Amino acid sequence: MDAAGWRRTIGEMVRENMRSPQVQYYFSVKTTEPRARMLLQQLALFVRHRRDCWSFLSSNCPVMAVKQQILKHEFGEVIKDEYTDRGHLDLLVRQGRFIGLSEDEVLNPTPIATTLATLYGWGWICREKHWLQGMAALTVTEWTNDDRLLADQGGGHSSRMARKWMAELGLTMEQLPQFKVHGAADEEHSDMFLPFLAEYATGANERIALDGVRESLELSAMYREGVGRAMEQLK
Repeated sequence: MDAAGWRRTIGEMVRENMRSPQVQYYFSVKTTEPRARMLLQQLALFVRHRRDCWSFLSSNCPVMAVKQQILKHEFGEVIKDEYTDRGHLDLLVRQGRFIGLSEDEVLNPTPIATTLATLYGWGWICREKHWLQGMAALTVTEWTNDDRLLADQGGGHSSRMARKWMAELGLTMEQLPQFKVHGAADEEHSDMFLPFLAEYATGANERIALDGVRESLELSAMYREGVGRAMEQLK
């Protein structure tokens, strides 16, 4: 497949995932302040673990151009970009303040069982499997934030969650920097690794990359359902 073919194929897989019962359930859980804290803390664990996963992928990948693209991606996430001078974890810390979380509570929470299991899963794929599988598995998680792809389903994860928090908690978009930024930033991130899929995921390697997309989306649905179940237990 060329880059356009990969865009169509991955895009439909993402759209199907966002229509899944697990993800629909996750979005259906009413937001309260304790539930918002639970969601944000598990999201912080997810975001922090991405940094490990991209490092695993870089060490597993022999292609210098891919390593360079990973460094470009991670500079914005870890150091600074047009949205923040302190890296994207700072967005979570800032958003946490509006729902009563300290910086330590955002950055050092306890993972629930499903979060722990799925983070182990993503780490395993990126560290132990073919680098194309890891690259596909990582990049597709950012596609679930792409409003261009998911406009007719209500938008990507960050945009939909922003609207829920504004409607159900009475917050403003300016109080939701994590959701505000990733509604835009992950559109760019969705495009970053398509050329490498087109160049290297050919022949038998095409199936390897598709397995990475499929497995990652399954982990994503499991992660979100787990967060939803944990939230619902907080009456």
